[in-house]
Amino acid sequence: MAHDVKSQLTALLQQALASVAPTATDTPIHLERPRDPTHGDFATNLAMQLAKALKKNPREIASQLLAELPVSLLVARAEIAGAGFINFTLDPRAKVDVVGAVLVDGGNFGRSQLGAGHKVQVEFVSANPTGPLHVGHGRGAAYGASLSSLLAFAGWDVTREYYVNDAGRQMDILGLSTWLRYLDQHGVSVPFPPNAYQGGYVRDMAQQMTVAHAAKYVRAAEAVLAGTPGLPEADRADDEAKQQRELHLDALIARAKELLGPDWDYVHQHALNEQLADCRDDLEQFGVHFDVWFSEKALYDTGLVARCVVLLEEKGHIYLQNGAKWFRSTAFGDEKDRVVQRENGLYTYFASDIAYHLNKFERGFDKVINIWGADHHGYIPRVSGAVKALDLDAGKLQVALVQFAVLYRNGQKASMSTRSGEFVTLRELRGEVGNDACRFFYALRKSDQHLDFDLDLAKSQTNENPVYYIQYAHARICSVLAQWGGDLATLADADLALLSNPRELAIANKLAEFRDVIENAARDLAPHLIAFYLKDLAGEFHGWYNAERMLVDDAALRDARVALAAAVRQVIRNGLAILGVSCPESM
Repeated sequence: MAHDVKSQLTALLQQALASVAPTATDTPIHLERPRDPTHGDFATNLAMQLAKALKKNPREIASQLLAELPVSLLVARAEIAGAGFINFTLDPRAKVDVVGAVLVDGGNFGRSQLGAGHKVQVEFVSANPTGPLHVGHGRGAAYGASLSSLLAFAGWDVTREYYVNDAGRQMDILGLSTWLRYLDQHGVSVPFPPNAYQGGYVRDMAQQMTVAHAAKYVRAAEAVLAGTPGLPEADRADDEAKQQRELHLDALIARAKELLGPDWDYVHQHALNEQLADCRDDLEQFGVHFDVWFSEKALYDTGLVARCVVLLEEKGHIYLQNGAKWFRSTAFGDEKDRVVQRENGLYTYFASDIAYHLNKFERGFDKVINIWGADHHGYIPRVSGAVKALDLDAGKLQVALVQFAVLYRNGQKASMSTRSGEFVTLRELRGEVGNDACRFFYALRKSDQHLDFDLDLAKSQTNENPVYYIQYAHARICSVLAQWGGDLATLADADLALLSNPRELAIANKLAEFRDVIENAARDLAPHLIAFYLKDLAGEFHGWYNAERMLVDDAALRDARVALAAAVRQVIRNGLAILGVSCPESM
């Protein structure tokens, strides 16, 4: 009952504070667990906080606080350390009380009301549905799903959302790519643009069109290429050549829309539906679920994009230049102003992003968390600037960046590019190492830190593999409980005071940290802290398991040790559930 112990210690210190410094009773009391266990179970810097106000040496204040500290069965020892820290060592019986709390609370142990039921939207993945998800997307998916579960566990009302970019140029390129492969299957030879989507999945979608509609969408090559600028030589990589290729691609899209007329909507929608279905299926199998799939196109259909630009104009944040409308984002810390509506009347991606954020705020979320790739770092000032310009509370918007994950197979770095078709898919990675290793390894680093995904380690069944190490602790406990064969409900009556050796008390301390870990991880949007904690807890258990017999002849001691093992199992389950990792009962 870590939180109970902490609150009881805080109450004791508040009583001492009222006697020592009656005018400073509003001083916040911070209790932390020392990194070195020889420094006790909790430490406070309260005396050092009071030094300036009381104009005294912190050690002198600490001595006065200890003199006024009420006697409590909770505290075995309290002493002054260093410049004026007060270290508390708990009575062993107070430490092991947590075991009973875990067994009573079960799957709810560690839950917090930190979020107080406030509504939070977590938007993550949101990859353009232009091809299969790759291992880079997988990291954002694992982080977003784990963070959402963590926030829910810590008391927030969480909405998990995927923003579907179904209205932009990339979807037009995918539609064109599918149509050109369809034409090729019908003997119509149109050079396939090098900057179109190359993957085999595009041919598969074209084949589906052929099966369903035969030659309905076939047009002559001459008609497709009419009026389109030529392509530069294949080996040219200069800026002019790149621009020529993009112009050629845009001209082909325009020709496709003109030649197909209303049928273009079918081709476009077919490609979108197929890739979105594949994405949903992949994520569901990965244990990543969304409450809302939000369409970018809906922002245009409802007129919200246009309304946003008008609102910004009315508030004086838009100016005209060369026929285009610009948002004055430099006024909000951006490096340059941004176009929201081009001279041809078309809105930019940025305009729809502003509209999307207005929609989020209009839905009444107390907090809005965007999970973006690290390459979107420069996008933060302009989006937060637009939120401020709309007179919305930018403090509700939080952006978590996710660094790219680099996969290493046989010591070789895997290349990933959706356009070229040379990518390692999330589905392939899951098939090779399994969902559990994927989810846990993605969670092993802070989201904004670079991640090298070591396949060999992820597949190994050794103690060096952290997910194996934690799951093995769970399986070991299941084996112990099976051999014990008793009724878990009876463990509530176990004499926990018999848990007195240092390893057992260390495990109890570690169990008692769980709720603090949950709250700290939730505050910092850092589910990797759960992964670190579970690895440490598993380490404490394995050390105890290897040093002591669980099922001793002494029935009372046996039940106490089984209760401790069962509590460890429960906390491992609670933690791994947040990370989306399973708990096998045998390995």
